[in-house]
Amino acid sequence: MSESKEQRLAREIYAAVGGPQNVQKLIHCMTRVRMTIRDNDKVDMDKLKAIDGVLGVVEEDTLQVVVGPGIVNKVAQVMIDQVGVKLGEDFPENIETVSSDSTESEKSEHQKAKDEVTKKAAEVKAEHKKNIKPSKTKAVLKSISNIFVPLIPAFVGAGLIGGIAAVLSNLMVAGTIGNNWSQFITVLNVIKNGLFLYLSVYVGTNTASEFGATPGLGGIIGAVTLLGGVDPKAPLQNIFDGQALTSGQGGIIGVIFAVWILSIVEKRLHKIIPDSIDIIVTPFLTLLIIGVFTIFIVMPIAGVVSNSLVGSIMWVLKVGGAFSGFILGLFFLPMVMLGLHQILTPIHIEMIDKTGSTLLLPILAMAGAGQVGAALALWVRCRKNKKLTNMIKGALPVGFLGIGEPLIYGVTLPLGRPFITACIGGGIGGAVVGAFGNVGAIAIGPSGLALIPLITNGHVLGYIFGLLAAYAGGFVVTYFFGVPKDARKATELG
Repeated sequence: MSESKEQRLAREIYAAVGGPQNVQKLIHCMTRVRMTIRDNDKVDMDKLKAIDGVLGVVEEDTLQVVVGPGIVNKVAQVMIDQVGVKLGEDFPENIETVSSDSTESEKSEHQKAKDEVTKKAAEVKAEHKKNIKPSKTKAVLKSISNIFVPLIPAFVGAGLIGGIAAVLSNLMVAGTIGNNWSQFITVLNVIKNGLFLYLSVYVGTNTASEFGATPGLGGIIGAVTLLGGVDPKAPLQNIFDGQALTSGQGGIIGVIFAVWILSIVEKRLHKIIPDSIDIIVTPFLTLLIIGVFTIFIVMPIAGVVSNSLVGSIMWVLKVGGAFSGFILGLFFLPMVMLGLHQILTPIHIEMIDKTGSTLLLPILAMAGAGQVGAALALWVRCRKNKKLTNMIKGALPVGFLGIGEPLIYGVTLPLGRPFITACIGGGIGGAVVGAFGNVGAIAIGPSGLALIPLITNGHVLGYIFGLLAAYAGGFVVTYFFGVPKDARKATELG
């Protein structure tokens, strides 16, 4: 039986990172296989970057191998199946090394382009990483990322289903389709709500895992914020203002904070409760203490914080319009380079929960489109530089789909000025989206062209015009002001 593409990728990735015994645990996000490596000296980065099908390699706290949307979950599943663990579980250390014997076929010109750009991207990324010192802030951002990364496929899937339901519902109201579609629309909404109605439970579970608490207890605390079993005629009261508490008050921000406190309490109780009764007493006391704390302290305070945060962002976007969009689109990529973009994930979710969509994501997506425009300008102006144009050819396809690392670290950032002009292109696209107003995404998903299916009904054209403006802006500004003289010199592939 012939080897499938995902089986080959799994085998070759393992071979390049020192075998499965050198991996502590493995998860995946929308495009990347993320591995916690035991010994970085055993990783052959050149071999990893040269694998046919690997679009890029990012070195942070985890080793992130970009293989693209769709196939990433298949590759990750093959890798954990070979070891006999689940996603996120620790790998045993006594695993036989996966065989790396294989005959390399001759690479296509397109693959050589991808290899070249990923090699350059990895070098620039590693150099950039050296200049960033660890901090408590980065540790917090890493934890937030770990909580939400496993949920991204669910956001995309449920969001698309919800979008289809919304379109069909509008068509039915307009009389374009008959009422016989109503039951199918209901089914789609039920599937969508499987995530969004109980998101606090999933976040509670993941938060507990991240902070070393019992996942089930974290899920319960998430469910506590839904106030199940409360009689609407006799609601629980906010102890600060006497108003009735509402289901979900405090949102995801409150859940994360409450479960973090739960992890501290549970660990402390494990130390002081005798082993003979620990299994009974610890979960009982943990849930009782944190449950009461969540209802009467966390939910009221986090509710104010959440409402103020979402309200402030909505106000800024409404009042600032094009200007706010320009600033957000301009500075998003520098935020990504510093890792600060991770804090935006719970904000996106809060906006979706309270308003039905996040107005931030479509604007921020323009930053990647500006990079695409800048790369196209470099391709036109630097045709004699075969090495550069080859890297651009390898990075552009995934750049259009919102995977920007190859373009950023392999093309624009090393050249300096093109990165700045690309950011300006992103700002121009952000200004267009901001000027249209109310262009939102109904779920967190990929950026670029891949985000179009998740844009709120009736505002797709606003997003598309923003993309086109970012492409054009990045192209024009880079073409006239962002091309270094050295980049235009003739070079050959080597």
